[in-house]
Amino acid sequence: MNLLSIILRAAAWLLTVLYTIALIIFIVGTIGLFGFEKDPLSGVYLIVLGWPWPILTENLPESLLPVSAIASPLINILLLQFLGLWFSKMRHR
Repeated sequence: MNLLSIILRAAAWLLTVLYTIALIIFIVGTIGLFGFEKDPLSGVYLIVLGWPWPILTENLPESLLPVSAIASPLINILLLQFLGLWFSKMRHR
């Protein structure tokens, strides 16, 4: 494994942890769990973690925007995992 592969995989794990926290904040803020008030800005962390994909979803119907906000960080996590695997395989060639 080369250094770039290790960095990319570590970044993917860090992004996964941050995504989990942001998803919990989104669910708690949207539904109003644990006595918290409903907050319309609770999904802002998901949008930040999913950058640049939310730009492409601006023209979606409003009912699909929460789904795209939840899915966009997953694209970044998968890209980092894929690049980490790809760079580790490049090292073995």
